[in-house]
Amino acid sequence: MENRQGNLWQATAQEKVEATPLSTDLSVDIAIIGGGFTGCSAALAAAGSGASTVLLEANTIGHGGSGRNVGLANAGLWLPPDQIVAQMGEDAGHKLIALLGEAPERVFALIEKHGIQCEPVRNGTLHCAHSPAGLNDLQERHRQGNRFGAPLRLLDATETARRTGSTRFHGALFDPRAGTIQPLAYCRGLVRAATQAGARIHDRTTVSGLSHDGDAWVIRANGHHLRAKALLMATNAYHLGIETPFRPQFMSVYYSQFATDPLPHDLRSEILPGGEGCWDTALVMSSFRVDAAGRLIIGGMGNLEGAGSPVHRAWARRKLRTLFPKAGDLPIRHQWQGRIAMTSDHVPKILEFGPNAYACFGYSGRGIGPGTVFGASAAEALLTGDTSNLPIAPVKHHSEQFAALRSAYYEFGATLTHAVK
Repeated sequence: MENRQGNLWQATAQEKVEATPLSTDLSVDIAIIGGGFTGCSAALAAAGSGASTVLLEANTIGHGGSGRNVGLANAGLWLPPDQIVAQMGEDAGHKLIALLGEAPERVFALIEKHGIQCEPVRNGTLHCAHSPAGLNDLQERHRQGNRFGAPLRLLDATETARRTGSTRFHGALFDPRAGTIQPLAYCRGLVRAATQAGARIHDRTTVSGLSHDGDAWVIRANGHHLRAKALLMATNAYHLGIETPFRPQFMSVYYSQFATDPLPHDLRSEILPGGEGCWDTALVMSSFRVDAAGRLIIGGMGNLEGAGSPVHRAWARRKLRTLFPKAGDLPIRHQWQGRIAMTSDHVPKILEFGPNAYACFGYSGRGIGPGTVFGASAAEALLTGDTSNLPIAPVKHHSEQFAALRSAYYEFGATLTHAVK
């Protein structure tokens, strides 16, 4: 029996956070609830503009999905461009596509500007065709992406095998704009930079309720009251039982990851030698990448703390042996999971739930780039009143029908797929 440890990113993050629980009453320009990509990006942007800024996190910075992420800094959304335009309209769709197409550039620019130690590798990502039908899908995504100005390249099976080290794929779509990072370290690095810009960061600070008194938002946390002219809710899939004027509605999808010991030298030069991050075209998606130490990280949908845990663990070993037979018996040292907030249309939301208050959520598994963009732009809009730079127009209401039932359906589907394959 392997001695499996928890979250790899917790064990290897070079960035550290110095934060304390909220211990006094405060009055600020903007309060941010949630210490993930969205909240940390917002805190950095707000403090950088000179606004008095406080970020409150119930646990520790990056505790939620941001610190459990695969670490693929992708461009765009999971949806192909034509579908985004069909759902949102020409102007809104084109704007979102353009802004999120530039998201990796913003991520890597912040990493460089603030010297964030998060193992950045900007060698692109590979969307790998798991079947002939998957290759057809990639061909269509290639056509659409290039039409919208994305520098995508469609690779054949031979080139895909050379880049990945696996012969299991029928081809791949290469996006040179993207790359990989250590996601928890990136999150912590944003907070470090925000602190240096003047933001106050309080972790282990649980918000028990909030309300608007006609002049400002009043936030109750750790037995103290915080007044803020503007408020950003950035809890995403980890929204706790806060007494708020709203609750973000989404489907909660679990994603689990498994990291091996570092690859031997001969396999390190054979498996993902360029360091691209990868995911496949299967309906029940899986991902694979390497970290700076050469650990091979396999990911897939599924809840490691649920009834299907033994199935997902067994699947990870089989998947490893199927994709990379030479590495198939390497010890798996780390395993962890996170929750994804998914909307039914797979488009993120900005909900305006009160005076000068936004909630950003629903990245559907694309947290790094969109979270960075949405957080910074939301903070700017709340502080200035200018909404022109928001990636999408805020809405007053958003609801999801049968969200809990659909979440259970996704987990059942992942468990069943992992059991039979």
